[in-house]
Amino acid sequence: MYLSGQTPLDPDSAELVAGGVDAQTGQCFDNLMAVLADAGLDESDVVKVNVYLTDMATFEAMNATYATRFSEPFPARTTIGVAALPLGAAVEIELIARRRDR
Repeated sequence: MYLSGQTPLDPDSAELVAGGVDAQTGQCFDNLMAVLADAGLDESDVVKVNVYLTDMATFEAMNATYATRFSEPFPARTTIGVAALPLGAAVEIELIARRRDR
């Protein structure tokens, strides 16, 4: 399952969440995990994550939040610095998941 990039929008207000890249990363993952859950999948089904940051100096803060969302073996990840994201977001995250035999 390929999930399009999610920006840190609160699904109730459709507004960008307040806070730094750590809060925004958390909201991106909340949004992505909600879509996965609707498909009967969870974080253990994620095999690839792409992270887009407007400031690579925030990598450590993003990475700290990222690390709370997965356990080993961690999915493959690419982090890319970009000039800008929609609505002035600091981070956007997309992922690929696959249904595993359970």
